[in-house]
Amino acid sequence: MSGILYVMGTPIGNLSDLSPRAAQTLAEVDFIAAEDTRVTLKLLNHLGIKKPMVSYYEHNKRERGEIICKRIEQGESCAIVTDAGMPCISDPGEDLIKLCAERGIKTVVVPGPSAVVSALAVSGLDTGRFTFEGFLSVNKKSRSEHLQSLLHEKRTMIFYEAPHKLPATLRDFYDAFGDRRLSIVRELTKIHEEVIRTTTRAAAEQLADGSIKGEIVLVLEGAREEEKKYTLQDAVALAKELIADGEKTTEAAKQAASATGFKKNEIYRELI
Repeated sequence: MSGILYVMGTPIGNLSDLSPRAAQTLAEVDFIAAEDTRVTLKLLNHLGIKKPMVSYYEHNKRERGEIICKRIEQGESCAIVTDAGMPCISDPGEDLIKLCAERGIKTVVVPGPSAVVSALAVSGLDTGRFTFEGFLSVNKKSRSEHLQSLLHEKRTMIFYEAPHKLPATLRDFYDAFGDRRLSIVRELTKIHEEVIRTTTRAAAEQLADGSIKGEIVLVLEGAREEEKKYTLQDAVALAKELIADGEKTTEAAKQAASATGFKKNEIYRELI
C-alpha cells in the first residue's frame, strides 16, 4: 500500500511557531525530504526527534524526486520541508508535488508559517486581493520585462528579496512604478523583526544604501484606479440619458450630481 507525502510548513524564524500537529508528523513519518538537512537537523534537535533525512533541493530535485516517490509507493511516509515556511512557495518542492500528482501519490498538507501572508498582514496595504511575484530575476532583460508586465497590476504585489540585491530593486521599483506605497518587512518572527512603511521614492532615496539586512519581503501597492474627471456638460448629458429612460428631471439631476460631483442645482439649471 502506498504511503503519504506530508507537505509541511516550518518556522520562518521563531521555532515556537511550529504547530503541535507538525511536530507529531515529523515524529511519525518514516523519513524527511529537506531542502538543507543541516537546517532541518536543528529543528529536529530542538524537538528531540531523530529521523532519517534525504536532501531535496533545486539541483538534485529530478533524481531525488524519483527516489522519494518510489519509497512512498513502497509504503513509506515522508514529510517534505523547506528551510523556512511552506514548501513549494518559491521552492523546488513544487516539482515533487507535481510528480506525486502524476503518480497518484496521496499528499496531505500540514499548514505552517508563510512569509508571504505574514508580511502582507502587517504591511498596512490592501489585503483583499494580492499577487505573489517571488524573486526578481538577476538578468537585466528578464527583470525589466517582469516589472513592465506589472505596471497596471491593481492588486497588492509581494516580492521576496535578498539584502545584497535590495538597493537595486528599490531603485528599479521607483523607476518602473513611480511613487507608490511600499512596505519593507524584514526578519519576520525574529528578534530584529521590522516593518518599514514607506514609499518607492523615499525608499530609493533613503534606504538604497545597503544598510537593510536580513530576510526581506517587499509589499508594493497596486496601480491606483484613475478617477474620471467630469465636466458640467458630461453631467448634463448623463442627466438627459436618465430622463430619456423615464426619470423625472429633478431625480435625473440628483443622480447625475451623485455620479459626477457637480451640484444638483447646477445640472438642473442647464436642463431647463
